[in-house]
Amino acid sequence: MSQQKNEQKKKFFKVPHTYVILFLVILIMAIFTYIIPAGEFDRVKDPNTGRTVVDPASFHSVDQNPTGFFDLWLSVPAGMQAAASIIFFIFIVGGSFQIITGTGAIEAGISRIALKLKDKDKLMIPMFLILFSIFGGTIGMAEEAIVFVPIGIALARALGYDAIVGTAMVTLGAACGFTSGFMNPFTVGVAQGIGELPLFSGIALRLVVLVVMLIITTLYLLRYGARVKENHSLSIVAELEMEEKDSVIDLDNIPTYEKQHTLVLLTLVIGLGFIIYGVFKLGWYIDEIAATFLAIGVIGGLVGKLGPSKVSQEFVTGARGIVFGALVVGIARGILVVMTDGKIIDAIINGLAQTISTLPQAISVVGMYIVQVIINFFIPSGSGQAAATMPIMIPLSDVLGINRQVAVMAYQFGDGFTNSIIPTSAALMGVLSVAKISYEKWVKFLWPLMLIWIGTGAVFLIIANLINYGPF
Repeated sequence: MSQQKNEQKKKFFKVPHTYVILFLVILIMAIFTYIIPAGEFDRVKDPNTGRTVVDPASFHSVDQNPTGFFDLWLSVPAGMQAAASIIFFIFIVGGSFQIITGTGAIEAGISRIALKLKDKDKLMIPMFLILFSIFGGTIGMAEEAIVFVPIGIALARALGYDAIVGTAMVTLGAACGFTSGFMNPFTVGVAQGIGELPLFSGIALRLVVLVVMLIITTLYLLRYGARVKENHSLSIVAELEMEEKDSVIDLDNIPTYEKQHTLVLLTLVIGLGFIIYGVFKLGWYIDEIAATFLAIGVIGGLVGKLGPSKVSQEFVTGARGIVFGALVVGIARGILVVMTDGKIIDAIINGLAQTISTLPQAISVVGMYIVQVIINFFIPSGSGQAAATMPIMIPLSDVLGINRQVAVMAYQFGDGFTNSIIPTSAALMGVLSVAKISYEKWVKFLWPLMLIWIGTGAVFLIIANLINYGPF
């Protein structure tokens, strides 16, 4: 009888479906458009940089534009249109990678890597974290990490881990680099430009932040991975692992490595090389990366002897498998659509900034950080958040006697940490869709690390303020 009651309680407290959670947030934001007074900042073009920035002294009230009943429903297709490039990017990556997987080259290649790491599997996690932290800290890798997640998962499973370990060692590595921002042009670069600071100045402390974050993340992931490896039932995604058990590479019975596998893997490596070159040298973003990955899939499938019809079938199979996650990206963007159309984003930013100005100087830097964390939910774009908030935070830091470099660090931490957990992050939702990990399972895994990260950021900000982190 008591067991029956416990089961009923578990059912009663079951976390709602991801779509339900996101739509509830949209509904709450729609209600806020009736409660929060509408307001806007004037946007002006900076003659020095050519960027459109917020005039921090220009906030003014505007007519209320509350979300109507039909507007609430319109926000979802509008969000999907706004996030169309990300959604189709996810479909193309999923379909193209399935073509490569269908050739058997990934399984055959990873089997051999896994055999070499069989007794050194604990090295794999820090190696991946360090590698992707370099990408995150230099090219601002976020959505781009999606293409590497299936490889990470396949390798992790081959060594006895689960999809969370494979996903985390790619995405959290990129997040460590992105958040430390030692040479991130899209966050620190933009923010320092607005703050009129020398580009990438203060890099020494940001490198220290990177090392500390990598140590914390490595220990956290190794601890979780060891638990899963010892007892697979302790995996947060145990149900997913059961569903995917037939796709796990058996190291005692690895597939034959054939000549065409070399051609497929060479196609993949060359393609990824083109992507990295394009991002670094040519300013590529989602569309160019998607086009390159489509070419990788088609060419790889053909040299892997699949044939045109089989290539098409595999593409459809891969795209079909990530419909759930791809649509999540569009629904999550609906939150921003409601807030923008309801003209409450600027009002929220202004209110938070005003609140900071009332805090004592000693803790106001932490206040700035908390405000940036909150704003990041509404403006998950790193450069977008810099353009919206730094023109306000820089003058505010001047008034409060806080170095501008410290204000930039408050922004980069506030923008970076929570990108790995907020549902409005297109990059996160894209990664989870490819990995087939539900949002609630990911939150269950990540929230303790997220608290540690956020706390670590606060400590570094206090230290930065105390040591007069500059140059100014």
